[in-house]
Amino acid sequence: MSGSEVKSPGQIILGWWSIAVADRASGAARGLAARLRRATPASALAEPAVHNLASLLGLRARDAERLSLLVRLLAEVREHGSEPLAKRLGGPEPALSTLRFQRLMRAEGDELCDALRRAIGMADGRCNVAALGQDILRWDDKTRMAWCFNYFGENAPQTEKTESE
Repeated sequence: MSGSEVKSPGQIILGWWSIAVADRASGAARGLAARLRRATPASALAEPAVHNLASLLGLRARDAERLSLLVRLLAEVREHGSEPLAKRLGGPEPALSTLRFQRLMRAEGDELCDALRRAIGMADGRCNVAALGQDILRWDDKTRMAWCFNYFGENAPQTEKTESE
């Protein structure tokens, strides 16, 4: 393995989360997680650790809203697991009702943040942090469709990549 290996955004997010907010034995991590859980969109961006993540991800000022949403949601996650959040919420005995899941899929802005915070709580604070982070960074219709398949226990159909991807 070489030192110049390029990490995916999910790997970067998981690494940052593991060090910055997940280590509950560290007072600094507990403090940052608590501040981010209570933060407004602007106050989350006032944390130096958040700007460290932005730098690692190559994010710019135009990505501020997504970055703020991402870190406030990462502060809600207590444990990294293999399953994506939507899969933990759904299945044969869903933790999140179908009606609430449908509302989550339609949510935007502050409503999306609140709905995802509640959803993370309903999943006992456990999900795949890398997948959640990547999904929040590119929250769009394609991501929502993948979540719908995961919620109902199916793998999302793979689309062929175009040359521009």
